[in-house]
Amino acid sequence: MRNIKMTIEYDGGRYSGWQRLGDSDKTIQGKIENILSEMNGTKLEIVGSGRTDAGTHARGQVANFKTESTMNLESMQAHLIRYLPQDIIVKELKEVPERFHSRYHASGKQYSYYVWNQVVPSAFERNYSFHYPNQLDIDKMNAACKKLLGEHDFIGFSALKKTKKSTIRTIDEITIQREGGLLHFTFVGEGFLHKMVRIIMGTLLEIGTGDLEPESIDEVFETGIRSNAGVTVPSQGLFLDEVFYK
Repeated sequence: MRNIKMTIEYDGGRYSGWQRLGDSDKTIQGKIENILSEMNGTKLEIVGSGRTDAGTHARGQVANFKTESTMNLESMQAHLIRYLPQDIIVKELKEVPERFHSRYHASGKQYSYYVWNQVVPSAFERNYSFHYPNQLDIDKMNAACKKLLGEHDFIGFSALKKTKKSTIRTIDEITIQREGGLLHFTFVGEGFLHKMVRIIMGTLLEIGTGDLEPESIDEVFETGIRSNAGVTVPSQGLFLDEVFYK
């Protein structure tokens, strides 16, 4: 039995997210599984490093699947590229040890979020960034970013209600870069809760406009109350850049 690791790039704009949803063919996982199953002549399932929400994009999503196929990786990749929609690309296939698991063995992830910070919208950036015309105080936002670093209970920055699983996560790095009218936020950490990056982004933007103060970060950590954080920004500005493995 072979274990194949996939690195996948996709434009999530017209999909209902990564995770397969019953018989729906509107998910990334479902599209890839359908082509793999047809190619192998038997039903195959892939395991992703994690879910991405509807509308979220990826430059480096990772998944793995097991197969008894003897097809070489080059032919397998060519088949996937040929038959998958053009907005889903398998960038790399690699044979890995049988015990490799794309989700359980991931040691960290990097996400990007893009904000078009101009009064006039962009026709070209509209599908890959959030148009936010308000003037932003980058210094205040950077001060808030420092408070988010390290290990914290991020339940107040998530869409989770109640869960028995740990909501403690570690963020190692947050950076903000301006590229013309585009603000590029980068988040690096061991893992992220459901909608955590999008809620943190909404909070940072409200801090940037003065609707919240950097100290609001402390309040969310102390109370764990979701309503103390900012709004959840739209998904089209979010990219999963890379999944890290030790």
